[in-house]
Amino acid sequence: MKLYLLGAANPETLRMLGAVQRSTPNLKVGGFIDNDPAKAGTLFYGHPVLGGIDQVPALAADPEAVFVNLITGSARARYETGRALVQAGARLTNFIHPNVDLTMTELGLGNYIQESVILQAGVSVGDNSSLHMAAIVGHESRIGHSVFVAHAVSISGCCEIGDGCFIGTNATVLPRVKIGRWVTVGAGAVITRDVPDYVVVVGNPGRVIKSVELPYTDARVR
Repeated sequence: MKLYLLGAANPETLRMLGAVQRSTPNLKVGGFIDNDPAKAGTLFYGHPVLGGIDQVPALAADPEAVFVNLITGSARARYETGRALVQAGARLTNFIHPNVDLTMTELGLGNYIQESVILQAGVSVGDNSSLHMAAIVGHESRIGHSVFVAHAVSISGCCEIGDGCFIGTNATVLPRVKIGRWVTVGAGAVITRDVPDYVVVVGNPGRVIKSVELPYTDARVR
């Protein structure tokens, strides 16, 4: 397996990559993909930046090539870049820190899950989602496609997080709450009741402060 990573920006990626390679000795790293033309042909912590997504069709011709999306600045950007990868022929894989216990969980493809994330029994995660360090997802909760969960977020048991959601740092979602599609939850917010689609929620308890307009009904990338 030869891994290509989209997004040459965060040095933490390299530390996590080292941990993954130690647990998966046959993993080879092909390099990074980045749409910033200034990075093409440079090295990112010793790994080549091969160019933008336009390079993917040729790279994907290698049957060993697999791809993962590291973009986490916004759920919309993660969705759009993940979809562009797939449309260019990329075969997605998961990039998961080896200390994450996946027993009795269900994951799609293209997920990026950092160190010390806790996924309890019965959790499911869709495609192209990212959970950052020390996030907690309680038992039987469902995370949709192209979701970003920031570090130290606590999602209680039996919750549902819709496609395209962005859950900010240190936010808390109480048990059995359903958050709709393309919702932004502000940092530190406490979500105590269901949240409709296409809104921004902040505060404790969480309150809707505005609606957002997006052209997407879901966040599927494949």
